[in-house]
Amino acid sequence: MPSSARIWRRLMMPDVVRLHRYQVMPEQGPKILFFSGGSALNNISRVLKQYSHQSIHLVTPFDSGGSSAKLRAQFDMPAVGDLRSRLMALADETVMGQPEVYDLFTHRFAKQADQQSLQAELEQLVVGEHPLIACISNPMKALIQTQLAVMQDKIDESFDLQGASIGNLIIAGGYLNNLQQLDPIVFLFSRLTQTLGEVKTTVDAPFHLGVALENGDIVLGQHNITAKETSELIAPIQRIWLNKGLKRQQPINQVIAEDRIELINSAELICYPPGSFFSSLIANLLPQGVGTAICQNANPKVYVPNLGTDPEQLGYTLMTQVKTLTGIVLEDASQLEKGFGALDYLLIDDRYDYGYIDQTYLSELGVQVIKTPLIKDQPEEYDETLLVEALLSLT
Repeated sequence: MPSSARIWRRLMMPDVVRLHRYQVMPEQGPKILFFSGGSALNNISRVLKQYSHQSIHLVTPFDSGGSSAKLRAQFDMPAVGDLRSRLMALADETVMGQPEVYDLFTHRFAKQADQQSLQAELEQLVVGEHPLIACISNPMKALIQTQLAVMQDKIDESFDLQGASIGNLIIAGGYLNNLQQLDPIVFLFSRLTQTLGEVKTTVDAPFHLGVALENGDIVLGQHNITAKETSELIAPIQRIWLNKGLKRQQPINQVIAEDRIELINSAELICYPPGSFFSSLIANLLPQGVGTAICQNANPKVYVPNLGTDPEQLGYTLMTQVKTLTGIVLEDASQLEKGFGALDYLLIDDRYDYGYIDQTYLSELGVQVIKTPLIKDQPEEYDETLLVEALLSLT
């Protein structure tokens, strides 16, 4: 049962005693939960696993660009690219890990090779003769071959393998081989790569993103929102929802599974991290039950805003970001008879200019601003170690 009381302590930033204890015993480190997607958090995750092997990562399965788009178009499945990259970021890279499996899962087919050569390379992987899989011992090798064989059997001849991630293909094969469910193959994948943390999609569903712009335009698909594969949005985002398919506006939603609720409830710190504001962060808060679970958790929640320019934040100030984030969480939690807030801390660098910060508004929300050094060398990038140390000091 969720706690009905909140206990606060005096903060030290950074808390060197706490950090030392976590670094000595990372297997007993704190459960920090991140709602994220994309690659923005991967370097931070690599630092975090030195302090905690219990971090929780709920990632978005709604991407519709890159190599995930090919698999989604072929099999109407959730996006697995962010899932794979986070698992890899948290993989055990010490001598206790599985470096051969890591090398296989992070390998991509050549972008310039012809289709016949790539199909031959996939065949080598399936039969176990490719150098990347031949060095892996059984039973791991056989398990991987099984998933790749399913994938090879299911894709049609026109499927474009150029630049395809082997890890994505393995996960997709496992998805198809397990009644179109991601969790079983993610569990296996985590064990194979010795993942030092827990990674899951927020929901196991093949939804897409839809947004309405202030000028009335409707944009469907994450790849059309981020400006990474298309031109930038011409007007600010007014509303975002989960959509069925990419052909027409068809809002859809799903209640999160009980194990996701338990993960959110168990978190010692909930972090809304930097990354694409709508397609990575807000997207993870859209499924039904996420906001309710967040507000049932009495432990602190912290928002770390982006640095630099995020095309998705066109027209959004730091205060409107806070308002959007908390509004979505609190709307989902509106039926709670008794709950806790959506946000407690705004964690920012002590010298970076984030724009106007309305202290009165934040105080009304119950949000405390924490200013501490988070940037070292790159003026538009957080230093991963400084940020991780700051988050750990809040636990």
